Amino acid sequence: MIIFGGYRCKGVCFLVVLLSGCGAPRCPPAAGQAIQIFDLYFGRSVAGQGEVSDKEWHDFREQVITPALPDGYTVLDGLGSWTNPRSRATISEATKILVVALPDAPESLTVINRIRSAWQHRFHQYVVGMTVRTGRGSFSPAEAPK
Repeated sequence: MIIFGGYRCKGVCFLVVLLSGCGAPRCPPAAGQAIQIFDLYFGRSVAGQGEVSDKEWHDFREQVITPALPDGYTVLDGLGSWTNPRSRATISEATKILVVALPDAPESLTVINRIRSAWQHRFHQYVVGMTVRTGRGSFSPAEAPK
């Protein structure tokens, strides 16, 4: 049992508070800069051609992603599922998930959309899924605790 604000809560109450994150009014300026966090979902199945190979992914990352995001990014492996809008069949496929935090500026979306478009054209993909969150972040040694 957890007591929060004078109320007794079970773990769920605490989890809700914990996951509420930093809304703009609650995050102090010392918590970093205003950022957008982009998650891109690159499906690796190509209709009629099999799967995008590890080498093809590596080449795409080195030729497209790294030059577009020189300050860094994270890539995770996943397994995605979605319903094909044409056939209504559920498709499961290996997926690369790109996570990147960029300044909260219109130019950031432009960079991200170039990466998405390059993947769609190179590997004949219907879409590269994207989610975007806003927050604050610190990636500068000058902002690190001393």
